[in-house]
Amino acid sequence: MTSPFIWLQHALPHHLVSRGAGKIASSESVWLKNLLIRRFIDAYDVDMGEAARRVEDFKSFNDFFTRELKPGARPLADSRTHILSPADGAVSQIGRIDEDRIFQAKGRHFTATQLLGGDAGAAERFEGGSFATIYLSPRDYHRVHMPAAGSLASTAYVPGDLFSVNQVTAENVDGLFARNERLACLFTGPDGVFASVMVGAMIVAGIETVWSGLVETHHPRLVRESFEPGAHAFGAGDEMGRFILGSTVVLLFEPGRVEWDAGLKAGDAVRMGQAIGRRLQPNAGA
Repeated sequence: MTSPFIWLQHALPHHLVSRGAGKIASSESVWLKNLLIRRFIDAYDVDMGEAARRVEDFKSFNDFFTRELKPGARPLADSRTHILSPADGAVSQIGRIDEDRIFQAKGRHFTATQLLGGDAGAAERFEGGSFATIYLSPRDYHRVHMPAAGSLASTAYVPGDLFSVNQVTAENVDGLFARNERLACLFTGPDGVFASVMVGAMIVAGIETVWSGLVETHHPRLVRESFEPGAHAFGAGDEMGRFILGSTVVLLFEPGRVEWDAGLKAGDAVRMGQAIGRRLQPNAGA
């Protein structure tokens, strides 16, 4: 039997709700943004000791939600030997890509081809490779960083729904992460071709990247873009984007490139920059 929470998500107009939330969250009314921020901090026990600014210094709730941290708040593991967590959050699932399929939860799967917006050629590169799905809860730091060094090769904005991406929804909505609106980014680097896919969710008002700013979302057209080699090059741990409210990052690596930490499992908390796997070709550079 479908729970009321899941039924409500099917019934709600996802994009209308998210656009409405986005307007409120972007308000620069001092009393409103301070009220929203303080209520949010209390509700989700946000650690403001790590934040680089005070509540009064944020221009809007969105500015607070995408807050930067104090220098040194997220020390990076040794990227010469390890793959880094791209974000604060919890492991939703982690494992191997088998026959194009990526495990979601309780017998539910989606495919790499679906996740990448129907790009079967790109998905084929990851057959037999590794995936990690990291869920960012409301209290987490919401900037997304590079798990490894790489140069941006292409992006695909893939339109879709905006279901919640928490564990309850993952266990009850088929193909969740390949069904929601998302931005799939492909990089090339010492660890081959790898993908970092930023997946939208209910009340996610937007996705930003450091190379293009706010991505145009909430529309029905798939948009692909290619980039000149080296035009946007990043080191491991560099910021690549951020979520304006919400969501999830899915990493894909080619076979023979990554061995995930054997102790890492679904539900485990991770912090941006910590080692989540071992590079299998560490001599290829950092």
